[in-house]
Amino acid sequence: MSPVDGLYRPGDSPVHRLRPQVKIVALVAFTCAIAATPREAVWAFGAYALLIAGLFALARVPLGWVLSRSLVESPFLVLALAFPFMVEGPAVHLGFLTVSEPGLWAGWNLLAKATLGVWAALVLAATTPIAGVLAGLSRLRCPEILLQITAFAIRYAHLTVAEVTQMRLARLARCDDPRFLWQAGALARSLGVVFIRSFERGERVWQAMAARGYTGRLPLDVGPAPAGALQWSAALAAPALAAGIAAWAAVFA
Repeated sequence: MSPVDGLYRPGDSPVHRLRPQVKIVALVAFTCAIAATPREAVWAFGAYALLIAGLFALARVPLGWVLSRSLVESPFLVLALAFPFMVEGPAVHLGFLTVSEPGLWAGWNLLAKATLGVWAALVLAATTPIAGVLAGLSRLRCPEILLQITAFAIRYAHLTVAEVTQMRLARLARCDDPRFLWQAGALARSLGVVFIRSFERGERVWQAMAARGYTGRLPLDVGPAPAGALQWSAALAAPALAAGIAAWAAVFA
């Protein structure tokens, strides 16, 4: 698997076989349904979690992989845990702790929606390569300049990280210890060198592309074929069910 494929897990499941553009639309619709759900409808968030778990099972994505990648939401978790102590309102006693009831609801709202949003995004990331996501966005008529910037950033990000790692190892081999404040200057100069190298690489890439007939548009739309009605109906089944749950929760919350 290519270093730029990110979280993609190769497979041949029904979720993998869906066109990227329909999965992107399904992700946006599913996330909107989650965001529109009242925080008091705890049962609705449980239903969303079951839906996403079913998609992971259908895509044959292991639970350990999902949990390890979910750590990206750790800052939101910390903020959700702080809400009960930061938000003013009627007090609730939980053992030896006194917390705010509105803060508890606010923390639960953030935690539940952020977690479900991350899981929904992981379904797309695990079943669609980066090139497929970009091609799907191109099919959906996203601005071409944004797609090109994203494509190049993903393509060369791992090279920049590798350069920073090599320079750090070189400094450590020369008895550099970045824990000391007076060595911050060396770190700043190293980052400056990385910036200059990245700029020069960009110039060389541009010249190579121009020499090969680059006209301002990358061939991002050569991958996925147009999606048929069956593809759209299969992909939008889960978002439609989520929208129904959100509507029911909004009415009877």
